Amino acid sequence: MIDAAKRASAYKVIAVIPYYGLARQDRKDRPRVAIGSKLVANMLTAAGADRLITMDLHAPQIQGYFDIPVDHLDSSAIFIPYIENLNLPNLTFAAPDVGSANRIREIATYFECEMVICDKHRKRANEIASMVVIGDVTDRDVVLIDDICDTGGTLVKSAALMKAKGAWSVRALCTHPVLSGNAYQNIENSVLEELVVCDTIPLRGECSKIKVLSTDELFAVTIRNAFENKSINSLFMRSRMANKK
Repeated sequence: MIDAAKRASAYKVIAVIPYYGLARQDRKDRPRVAIGSKLVANMLTAAGADRLITMDLHAPQIQGYFDIPVDHLDSSAIFIPYIENLNLPNLTFAAPDVGSANRIREIATYFECEMVICDKHRKRANEIASMVVIGDVTDRDVVLIDDICDTGGTLVKSAALMKAKGAWSVRALCTHPVLSGNAYQNIENSVLEELVVCDTIPLRGECSKIKVLSTDELFAVTIRNAFENKSINSLFMRSRMANKK
């Protein structure tokens, strides 16, 4: 489609990709494997894309794979108002892994509340060997935040562990609902109060605990501002924190 537009003399092509595929293949974690994130970036650039709009890349450094401008949207613009409406009395945020700690810390700072971290060890992809919670969740309403929910194993195990540690309630907010394998069944049978996701990927099944939030307004504003060469700074967490101060 990009190539067709360029060959039809398009002045500019902006690729809007809410869920950037192969985002988790961002490095060589073992010999003789591809770096899929870089490959897709090369393909988009070679096809003629002038700009990319996407949301919650698995690793922010993937933006560096592109030699074109990248608007990396943050789902916090959608999740924060939802969390505020919950009015949880003993709010605590949880990072499902150490890699998510910086992002969760920003949100916890915005709400002026505590955070905990789940440290997990995997034997192989999508299979957790062990997990521990770093921090106290006793009598707390815990909100787990992650970028991708694949099989749901991490969220389900994290929620069960926190309930066992004395948490009042555990809910999860996840941007991209990949939900492969037995994910719907895993979520349904878990101790999670709910799993809130964005509509960056259409749901393929049904689960009473899954709630979908729309990203349409966020992307609409970004697309309009990109087209009109205006700033999108107000859509990010840093701007929200500055306005709050």
